[in-house]
Formats: sequence, C-alpha cells, structure tokens
Amino acid sequence: MPNSSRLPAPLLQNWAWQAEAVCREVGSEPFFGPAEEEGRRGRKESDRQAKSLCGTCPVVEACLHHALATHEPHGVWGGLTARERRLLLSPGAMATLPSA
Repeated sequence: MPNSSRLPAPLLQNWAWQAEAVCREVGSEPFFGPAEEEGRRGRKESDRQAKSLCGTCPVVEACLHHALATHEPHGVWGGLTARERRLLLSPGAMATLPSA
C-alpha cells in the first residue's frame, strides 16, 4: 500500500490525468497480470503487453511521475515495471527522469 503522505492532495488537477489514460479503457489486468500467472516468461509477456499499451498513452509521463512519487510497488505504471521504477529511484538515477 502506498504511503499516504506521498500521495498528491485530493485536488482535481492532481488526478485529472487519469481520465485520459489508456488503462481506463482496457482495465488493470494487462498492467498487473492475472493472480494465477506464474513463471518469469508469463510475467515478461504481461509486462511487454502493458508497456506496449503505455506506449500509446497520452499521459504516460504523468502516470510515471505519480508512480515514482508514491513509490507504487506493483504493476506497470508509466511504461515501467515495479523493478524498473525501483532502479530509477535509486541514488543518482533521478537525473534521468523526463519532466512532467
């Protein structure tokens, strides 16, 4: 569960980007994978599919910034897996972030 102190204030402009997100049309399964999915190969395929959808999303940067700011621990957000986001948040990596 994300730390609530990291969440943006409940103002419309902080969350409005979500209305334009591709994931609102396709649901969460491609981004989080089915619970019964096992194995590295299945996870990689699920991640590939989610990243492909993120590549068409008009708010991918806002999504990524949200996931990084809240330290979202699961799923593909902003075109990156949880592991990729953890690496991006590691010391010295912040300089590579795209601007929102």
